[in-house]
Amino acid sequence: MITKKIGDQAEEKAKNYLISKGFVVLEANYRFRRAEVDLIVQRDQMIVFVEVKYRANSRFGHPESFVDDKKAEMVGMAATHYCEKQGWLGRIRFDIIAITGSEIEHFEDAFN
Repeated sequence: MITKKIGDQAEEKAKNYLISKGFVVLEANYRFRRAEVDLIVQRDQMIVFVEVKYRANSRFGHPESFVDDKKAEMVGMAATHYCEKQGWLGRIRFDIIAITGSEIEHFEDAFN
């Protein structure tokens, strides 16, 4: 339960950060089958699918390094479903918000 609370707080922090950068939040915790996207946001004519990772410190690695190929594939699957459901044919991007303690790093176009 504590882990979920910490994760929820990290996602809220990421959401506020993105809003401050001019993004509009479309969805939080969007699910399709077993896949989940933490945040789906939009700015201008682009929808961005965001994976949020939090670590209290970087002793065991930076948060962004915990997004593996399998996770990227699952986010991609949910993103495809979301775009089809919404009829979205515009630009999309996949980002990571990495939070270490109180520091936020935003990795744009992270799933190449």
